[in-house]
Amino acid sequence: MRLKDKIAVVTGAASGIGKEIATVFAREGAKIVIADLNRDGADAVAKELGGPSRAIGLSMDVTDEEQVDTGMAKAVRAFGSIDVLVSNAGVQIVEHIENFEFAKWKKLLAIHLDGAFLTTRAAVRQMYKQKTGGSIIYMGSVHSKEASPLKAPYVTAKHGLIGLAKVVAKEGAAHNVRANVICPGFVRTPLVDKQIPEQAKELGISEQEVIKNVMLKETVDGEFTTTDDVAELALFFASFPSNALTGQSVVVSHGWFMQ
Repeated sequence: MRLKDKIAVVTGAASGIGKEIATVFAREGAKIVIADLNRDGADAVAKELGGPSRAIGLSMDVTDEEQVDTGMAKAVRAFGSIDVLVSNAGVQIVEHIENFEFAKWKKLLAIHLDGAFLTTRAAVRQMYKQKTGGSIIYMGSVHSKEASPLKAPYVTAKHGLIGLAKVVAKEGAAHNVRANVICPGFVRTPLVDKQIPEQAKELGISEQEVIKNVMLKETVDGEFTTTDDVAELALFFASFPSNALTGQSVVVSHGWFMQ
């Protein structure tokens, strides 16, 4: 029970990686706040994890300052504190840069970067007040380190999260608040499944070629990273006992991008 009675807020947790992180955290004793645009999905996951005494669902648009602040306040009222924030909410839009619509560029950056900032600000305010420390975990990507065609705003945003984590690590150290970034490779989630036909169309190749020669080409074994792989790393960051591990970004990708 590595997170016994810790309070964790996980954004984008109604499905995919966020849901798996919430599930693993609950298994390890945490009480979970599922924050997602999909309120019905968030409530369903919360029910799976034990209901109101162990998990609650919240409707949250992470780009909306009022919704974030209100949602984080509800989390504190429900469980009394916030010990872990997993900033996981994200979207993907693929397009060649010369055709990329500015509105879509702004939307993607807002979700990944504005959302990370707003949820971080609300979380650290509470963590500093509690004086019991905490852990901020950002969902980066191998694209926090690398670049791929068709993903200009995504690569930009994921690089930006590393910068934000470093600042939060430096500012939070005096309050025993850590900040780290998980950088997964391709994980077979609905977000990735949606990209496969989109990239096939843009690149003029088959969907199987997208998987083999684009997504998994640089891995050591041609395998997708799993949601459980990512959740186990999130657990490691959340439960680490000191500021010795802060301001770091760790790649979990079957060897795609080795540091």
